[in-house]
Amino acid sequence: MAKAPDLFDDAAGKGRSDGYTAKDIEVLEGLEPVRRRPGMYIGGTDVNALHHLAAEILDNAMDEAVAGHANRIEMELRAGDVLVIRDNGRGIPVDPHPKFKNKSALEVIMTTLHAGGKFGGKVYDTSGGLHGVGASVVNALSEWMEVEVARDKHGHKMRFERGHAVGKLKDLGAVNRRGTFVSFKPDVKIFGAEVHFSPARLHRMAKSKAYLFRGVEVRWSCDPALIHDDTPAEDVLKFPGGLLDFLKSELGKAHTVNTRDFSGRTENKAKDNESRGAVEWAVAWTPQIDPFIRSYCNTIPTSQGGTHEQGLRNALTRALRAHGERANNRKTTLITTDDVMAAACGVLSVFIREPEFQGQTKDKLSSPDAQRLVETVLRDHFDHWLAESPAEADKLLDFVIDQAEDRLRKRQEKEVSRKAATRKLRLPGKLADCSRDAAEGTEIFLVEGDSAGGSAKQARDRNTQAILPLRGKILNVASAGAGKLQQNQELSDLVLALGCGTGAKYREADLRYQRIIIMTDADVDGAHIASLLLTFFYREMPELISGGHLFLALPPLYRLSASGKTLYARDDADRERLLKSEFRSNAKVDISRFKGLGEMMPAQLKETTMRPGHRSLIQVQVEGGDAATEDLVERLMGKKPELRFQFIQENAAFAKDIDV
Repeated sequence: MAKAPDLFDDAAGKGRSDGYTAKDIEVLEGLEPVRRRPGMYIGGTDVNALHHLAAEILDNAMDEAVAGHANRIEMELRAGDVLVIRDNGRGIPVDPHPKFKNKSALEVIMTTLHAGGKFGGKVYDTSGGLHGVGASVVNALSEWMEVEVARDKHGHKMRFERGHAVGKLKDLGAVNRRGTFVSFKPDVKIFGAEVHFSPARLHRMAKSKAYLFRGVEVRWSCDPALIHDDTPAEDVLKFPGGLLDFLKSELGKAHTVNTRDFSGRTENKAKDNESRGAVEWAVAWTPQIDPFIRSYCNTIPTSQGGTHEQGLRNALTRALRAHGERANNRKTTLITTDDVMAAACGVLSVFIREPEFQGQTKDKLSSPDAQRLVETVLRDHFDHWLAESPAEADKLLDFVIDQAEDRLRKRQEKEVSRKAATRKLRLPGKLADCSRDAAEGTEIFLVEGDSAGGSAKQARDRNTQAILPLRGKILNVASAGAGKLQQNQELSDLVLALGCGTGAKYREADLRYQRIIIMTDADVDGAHIASLLLTFFYREMPELISGGHLFLALPPLYRLSASGKTLYARDDADRERLLKSEFRSNAKVDISRFKGLGEMMPAQLKETTMRPGHRSLIQVQVEGGDAATEDLVERLMGKKPELRFQFIQENAAFAKDIDV
């Protein structure tokens, strides 16, 4: 029996190494890995990555402020993409480093990855820089960087080029200031000549930092030649209101559900008075703008959210549900987190020790402790906020319940749409539908009463014509509330039969008929019913009118017959015209007046009003502009009878005697 070949037998290679030796093992030292693979450290080399460099240096200055050692930061953009950031903090240490005795601490921080004062928690209680790579990465990706330190009333300066120190630490002698001064120019070899700092973006970055820590003043300045929008060349940014000021600036003049916003700041401490973390928040609900949550951890923007945002969502939802249950509101069970956050606009900032982020760019917070901290703090405060003003709390609860009901309606509509592909939708029982499936070439007649409906059903072409009888005068939607409209059975049947929805949910593609024809009696009552239907379509389905789908039928009012000749007249004027032009002057003409469509024989109704080619239709269109039409509808059909009375007075001279 043959032996199976060993997978590790050198059958193919035959002992050759193909030149792969120890010489091929490359070791990148210092900051060279950053220049080779910048995407690993700042996410790429595009404009977003460029501004990440600015954020890293600004975050270091903010850490000094949050730690209580600085109260002023300056950011300046100069020509040539040179960015300068100063703070009045303690200043980077410049004494020799104990591990690298021939190098100052400043040089170690700027040229060595994972070097900094934020690991042990002794120098900074909370900080944005955690990995010790921020400043060194910026240095590595800069054409040049200069760092000036004023510490203990003594100044020092050092220059770097593409991550390497140029000369030794320079002694500037005695100075009457303190802090760190960093200026750098990003390397075009890394980012390309087309990528530049945006003054507007840097100004927003500086502004957000000032909002996040109310104890700091950020001074912004920029070369005016670099500004091409409304960004100020100089600005002093300080916001005593903190995140509430931030939220108000984002909302602008948008109307909010509540008159007061939910905001606050607190520090959670253990029994030994040691800080477990601080939380600041500001939340408001408004349907006028797209919802948003701006979240931060240790002043670092977390654009992809994370555990602290989840804590916020959980706290708001559970507290609002608890309030609804205390108020015995049965609809509270409908509420989900998505409903609570559907129109929520908020800003959330947490300060915690040793946070965990996903990646060096810190876009998403993953610390489990942050979720527990935020949920505990906000749940307690939101419970108090709701209890302090029951009326405001109920207003918010009702708003969120409306969001839940709207979500359920949309889900139901989607389910109906899916079911429509496999089975016919439930239609009103009194609808006599046509047999053709496609909408093209079909029409539905809206007729007045069951009697007229019976005649129309016998007179119709079953293949293309549908009949929907309406009972008497329908609801006047111009003077009725939305609740009455939804409860009106006649209008509900009409909307269901058309299948296209109303208002913002109108869908042209779902309209079941090509033409909608209002067919009422040729008298005053019939005209009134037609006016009510026209008002409904104008207010609830204006696209149906603009799409050319709405028509008025013109049934005759009189039947004229003499000597075997029968003609039909639409009105009095048409009757007189026919008597003079179609009959002899001495002929005895039998004139009968139809009291309604129901009195017409099906054959007569078909021949005069329903049969294409023989009938007369008026297509309904809107003329004179939307404003003029809306004004007329409001005057004639709206809630104020005095406007109708005024219209009658103004137009009485044009009225004629009406034969009723």
